[in-house]
Amino acid sequence: MHEASIMQEALAQAEAQARQHGCGAIHVVRLRVGALSGVVPEALEFAFEALKAGTLAAGAKLEIERVEARAYCAHCRREFTLEDAVFPCPDCGGWESELRQGRELDLVRLEAS
Repeated sequence: MHEASIMQEALAQAEAQARQHGCGAIHVVRLRVGALSGVVPEALEFAFEALKAGTLAAGAKLEIERVEARAYCAHCRREFTLEDAVFPCPDCGGWESELRQGRELDLVRLEAS
């Protein structure tokens, strides 16, 4: 489960930011997770609960913002939602599509004091 190492790194980044700003506790950690990031949000939640003890985030809540995968077809100029990583255009069937969003894996917000 690589989500544990991802969460360990996210918690380390969160703690570093909190300390840099003179905070002694983290209350909320918000992550943005794309549908094609290869990360299972439920596994991140499990890892967060297992790893937060003994950190500044010990009493924190994890918020996960899920980002749907979207692509743009250069041929018919249509943007569409993807169900998986294979993405021909649903309108014209063309393969000239460009992934616009869905691979995100970002620490986007902390609430700390």
